Amino acid sequence: MTPARPPVVGQTEWDAALTAMTEREETVAAAMHDLAAARKRMPMVRVERDYHFEGPDGRRSLAELFDGRRQLILYRFFFEEGVDGWPDAGCPGCSSFADGIPDLGLLHARDITFAMASPAPRENLRRYGERMGWTDVPWYTICTERFSADFGVDEWFGLNVFLRDGDDVYRTYFLQHGEMVQSIGSVWSMISLTPYGAQSEDEDAPEGWPQAPFSFWFRRHDEFDDPPPSASA
Repeated sequence: MTPARPPVVGQTEWDAALTAMTEREETVAAAMHDLAAARKRMPMVRVERDYHFEGPDGRRSLAELFDGRRQLILYRFFFEEGVDGWPDAGCPGCSSFADGIPDLGLLHARDITFAMASPAPRENLRRYGERMGWTDVPWYTICTERFSADFGVDEWFGLNVFLRDGDDVYRTYFLQHGEMVQSIGSVWSMISLTPYGAQSEDEDAPEGWPQAPFSFWFRRHDEFDDPPPSASA
């Protein structure tokens, strides 16, 4: 059976359809711009409890997951007993999300660390990560059981965003809405989740936010030698 396909029209009708679609895209883009600006104006709450994780280099605190950067996006990946695929594989949906993680160096250039956390033992994470080709993505075993419940990810996946000020850690944002999470994957969509965003002067940000001229960022990815504004402040 021949698969269905879009209708065939003349050039004039196609041009009109494209114009209408472009107008809709511009409306959506403006809304996404406003949403990113609103995220920068979210209040934050101090993380009062201690949470620990196990990684390739041993036990780590939540603050240590930042790897020296100021912002952290932590994805709660469902890989544990009772999840489809256990003990050899993690949740198919979480796996699909992990497949779309962008080049982490582009996030690091903006003072952002991305990592994943699951209850599964380290060896399970290592084997599955190698199978799926995620060897560059930091993936930690959750050692503090209450972590998932405290951060809203005990029954469903989620993206928690944190800001570090010295040894103090603050929770700045949380995303769990399925249709919105489906749009996360490009480096720009990841950056938009963080309180400092892209740190570019052309962004809508509160007064005093760390920012640099657009020319600072308009470079090839292997030319980001200077620290981002938030790291050098």
